[in-house]
Amino acid sequence: MFIDALQLQFTAVKSYHPLRVVLKDDQGCVCRSFERKMSHDKEELNWTGLNDLPYGRYTLELSHGEDEMKMHLVKRV
Repeated sequence: MFIDALQLQFTAVKSYHPLRVVLKDDQGCVCRSFERKMSHDKEELNWTGLNDLPYGRYTLELSHGEDEMKMHLVKRV
């Protein structure tokens, strides 16, 4: 669950591929996205500015090269 921000913690695998992060609503529309080059073995990212998104269900998609992960989230009051 989240309200207005997401905190992501991850261990990076050095690669030429950037980390791609996509937040989609329950209809599958992209609400927010960004790409970031991995510079450290361990990183923490605070993704702020999500307070203007409507309440509901979302899917967070992370991809780094061929590695992909999806997580279902709920934005609450």
